Amino acid sequence: MDPITDYLQRCREILAAVEGQHDAIVQAADWFSQSILQGRMVHLFGSGHSRILVEEMWPRYGSFPGFNPIVELSLSFHNLVVGSNGQRQAMFLENVSGLAERVLRNFGLSPLDSAMVASSGGCNLVPIEIAQGFRQRGIRVVAIISRRHSEASRSQHPEGKKLQDFADLVLDTGAPPGDSMVLVPGLDTPVSPGSTVGGCMLINAIKAEVAARLTRAGHPPKVLTAAALVGRERATALFESAYDEHAHRLAKLYADAGAEQGTKGS
Repeated sequence: MDPITDYLQRCREILAAVEGQHDAIVQAADWFSQSILQGRMVHLFGSGHSRILVEEMWPRYGSFPGFNPIVELSLSFHNLVVGSNGQRQAMFLENVSGLAERVLRNFGLSPLDSAMVASSGGCNLVPIEIAQGFRQRGIRVVAIISRRHSEASRSQHPEGKKLQDFADLVLDTGAPPGDSMVLVPGLDTPVSPGSTVGGCMLINAIKAEVAARLTRAGHPPKVLTAAALVGRERATALFESAYDEHAHRLAKLYADAGAEQGTKGS
């Protein structure tokens, strides 16, 4: 089997793994739609390359407001690779205890909210503590991990806990240990990761189910839609109204920031 065919076959296996989680995907969509219908938000977090899944949910074509993408550039802006803002620093900061709490301190969180935290291995400290912080505030957490990769990996948590230990629901990307899926003859390490493929399938399956639930409830979402489909005027109107709704929802979170801590840290 040539490498291209091999990779695509592995992706079909990932698709099957995602299809087998239908009921769990429905449960995640149920929690998320409840939060959105109550005027609250679904908080999204991912460090490193898991940031991809956060941005896959919102904002992009085919997505809609109701989601709060929490993307810390210090943990994910590493495309310079080395030097200032390089990968070494990002990987170091992913395991600094206490950073997660400083991130969450920016928002007025409510048990009416829900959250999704993505981490392929589920072993880095910041995503674990983010999920723990949400749970401590009574917020349901959906974790997206690569279960086999996580089970083969060592947690950076002092008690050995992993992201899934602080989740109400766990979704599996279906990627193998080490993530990369293709063995090339003569090369002793595999290439071509699979977690993003499975993760994006999970994200968009949830997105579709949430959209259906919002529409049935009489609150069809404002979907970012290309002019090629609906014309320039309609596309512009959808973008502007969706961004305005996001701003209004986010304003509520900023208005109550720090309320749960009282005057502590203010």
